[in-house]
Amino acid sequence: MSSVEPVTLPHTWRPLGVRVAVVFFGSMLVLVCAFAWLGFDPEIRAKFTVFQRSTLLGLGLLYAAVGHALARSRVEASQQGLHVVNGYKSRDYEWAEVVAIHLTAGSPWATIDLADGTTASILALQGSDGERARLAVRQLRGLINR
Repeated sequence: MSSVEPVTLPHTWRPLGVRVAVVFFGSMLVLVCAFAWLGFDPEIRAKFTVFQRSTLLGLGLLYAAVGHALARSRVEASQQGLHVVNGYKSRDYEWAEVVAIHLTAGSPWATIDLADGTTASILALQGSDGERARLAVRQLRGLINR
């Protein structure tokens, strides 16, 4: 493996592909729904009940909540350790707790091995981000091994 430039602390890694997909597909969903709604005749629009409209609004809000959760995922390295945000859940790990980090081929995201024998997922380092995620894993591995 080639040597990796050390990162200065504090440093934050975020997923790229997930954030782009959330914005792109969310925008497309809003556009399609808006054009479909505007394409209906006024008498067709009047046939939609309050329950049907609120269901569509609820599904849109659900998409927004899930998309926001995925897009806000991150891992922050500081002098004290790692702060991992996966969706709406966050967890702090001291450097002594983190033993290793892995992103195997075909894995959806990176995992860290902890000193107590458990593992934890890091959604911020998505396998679909390719070399960008592998570089982040190498940088974190360098911090862990320090």
